[in-house]
Amino acid sequence: MVEYDVSWADVASADLDDIADFIAEEDGIDIALEIVCRLERKAEKLSSMPNRGVIVPELLDIGVLQYRQLTEKPWRVLYRILGNTVHVVAVVDSRRDLAVFLMERLLRI
Repeated sequence: MVEYDVSWADVASADLDDIADFIAEEDGIDIALEIVCRLERKAEKLSSMPNRGVIVPELLDIGVLQYRQLTEKPWRVLYRILGNTVHVVAVVDSRRDLAVFLMERLLRI
């Protein structure tokens, strides 16, 4: 069985930090840390089964097939497989409009 490296883009790591900050303010640091750890563990499981996530539906609708997602409600972990590496590219609240999120992300770059 091929083992994949799981790599977090800087922007995806920043997403986790933003999520932790938001949750810590609302529900406390312990809950924030628990949620971030769950998201990280979920992504790490991609090292053995990178195709387990589904193609991002909004991107599938426009013919973009290389991005997948895992869900840890209400969060979506978006990633792409390149060679033997799984690149986590974003963590987004599933209640947000993904098109708006991606446009905001592009405008920040």
